[in-house]
Amino acid sequence: MSSNVHEITGRLVGAPSPLLVGTLTRPVAWREGRPVSAATFLGHVHQVAALLPEADSAVNLCEDRYAFLVAFAALVVRGQANLLPPSRAPHAVDEVMAGHPGSYAIGELALSPAPAGYLRMPPLHDDVTPSHEVPSISADAVVAIGYTSGSTGRPKPNIKTWGGFVASNAGNVRMLDKAVGGAFDLVATVPPQHMYGMEMSVLMPLLSEVSVHAGRPFFPADVAAALGTMPEPRVLVITPVHLRAIVESGVQLPTLAAFVSATAPMPPELAAEAEKRFGAPVCEVFGSTETCVFASRRTSVDEEWTLYDGVTLHPQPDGTLVHAPQLAEPIALADIVTLHDEGRRFRLRGRNTDLLEIAGKRASLGDLNRRLLAIEGVRDGVLFQLDEPDASGIRRIAGLVVAPGMTEQAVLAVLRQAMDPVFLPRPLRMVDALPRNETGKLPRGDLLALIRPAL
Repeated sequence: MSSNVHEITGRLVGAPSPLLVGTLTRPVAWREGRPVSAATFLGHVHQVAALLPEADSAVNLCEDRYAFLVAFAALVVRGQANLLPPSRAPHAVDEVMAGHPGSYAIGELALSPAPAGYLRMPPLHDDVTPSHEVPSISADAVVAIGYTSGSTGRPKPNIKTWGGFVASNAGNVRMLDKAVGGAFDLVATVPPQHMYGMEMSVLMPLLSEVSVHAGRPFFPADVAAALGTMPEPRVLVITPVHLRAIVESGVQLPTLAAFVSATAPMPPELAAEAEKRFGAPVCEVFGSTETCVFASRRTSVDEEWTLYDGVTLHPQPDGTLVHAPQLAEPIALADIVTLHDEGRRFRLRGRNTDLLEIAGKRASLGDLNRRLLAIEGVRDGVLFQLDEPDASGIRRIAGLVVAPGMTEQAVLAVLRQAMDPVFLPRPLRMVDALPRNETGKLPRGDLLALIRPAL
C-alpha cells in the first residue's frame, strides 16, 4: 500500500455528512459522572485540531475514551487518518508508523519511552469555549486505517472512509434500536482502537444520539460502577471473556437494556446465564476489521445470524464474499457459511483456516476448541495447528489449557473420549493464563512462544 493514505482503490461516493449529529446540547460522553455536551466536545475538537502538525496520518494512542474521541475527530477535521495498531505495545506502534512515513502519534498521557514525534494533548477542561461549528466530512475521506489483531498471522491494514463508517453505523443503530426500543447510553470494556470498539463506542456517539462513558472499565466491580454513573437505558459493550468474568464474579449490575458482544464466539450457555441473571438480551454482532459489523443475533435463542439491511453474502469454495453498504467493493472472508431464509440469514460453519485434515481425517478447529472448553474444570484453553510439520510430515495440533488442579494427562483423557486421536494436541501445556489481548483475542505469535518450551 502506498504511504499516501489518500491513494485508495474503490471509493464510497455520496454527499458530505456532518461529523456530529443531533443537537449541540445533547451529551456526547459522560466524564466523572457529568455529561459533556456536543458543543463542549466540538470546542475540544477544534482546540486539538489547531495543534496538529501537517501529516497524512497519526497513531491515536489515547487511553481515555473521551480523549480518543476528541483526537479521532480532530484528525478527521484536519484531513488526517487515525492509525489503529493491533495494540498499544511499542513494537506494534513502531511497526505501523514505519509503514506510514511522516506519521506521528498522539495521546493524552506522558509516555516514556514515547514514539517518535509524539504529541501530548492538552488537558480537556470543562471550561473550553464551546463551538457551534459542525464540520462536514467528505464520504471518501480516509479517516482510519485499522489493523487486524494478528490472531491468524501478521496484522494487515484496512482503510476506512467516512462514508463507510456512516453506512456501518446505520446498521448497528437499527439493530440496537430493535433490541432496546429507543435511545440509550453505553459503557464499553473494549478499546476504541479495535474496530468493534471503534464502531460501538466512537462512531455511535458521533453519528447517533448516543452518549458513551469516557473510561474503559475492566474488572467486574469497575464495570458496575461505570454503569451506575450513566442514565437509563444502558447498553454494555463487552466481549465473551469479560462477560464470563462478570457472571462468575457474582457482581450485581445496574439495570441494563442490552449487552452487545463480539471479538470471539459467544457460548450460548453463557449468553443464557447472563440474560437470566441481569434481565437483558445478549446481542452478538458479526463482522471483521475488513468489513465492519454486518450481522447480528440473540445468541441464547438464535443459531442463525440476521444480515443487516443491504448486505448480501455469496458463499465461495474457500470462504464468503461480503457485499455491504459500507464497502466500496466486495470483501472475501475465510468464514464458511450456509444461507437461509432466502439469503437474509446464515449459519457459520467454520473458517477455511479452521478446517483440518490429518491422516485422511477431517475436523473443524472451532469444534475441537468447543470440546476442550466443555471439559469440567477447564477455565480457558485453545487448540491450534503448528506451522512446521513433524518428522512424519504432519502439522500437529498443539494446546494451551488453564485448568487449576488438573494435569495434562487428565485433560487428554477426557479429550480422547471427545475426538479422534489424530487430533489430540501434541503437545499440550498447562498454563496459568492465556496471552489474550485487550479484546480477548489470542495473537498467534504469543501462542507459539508459550508452546515452544513443550516442543
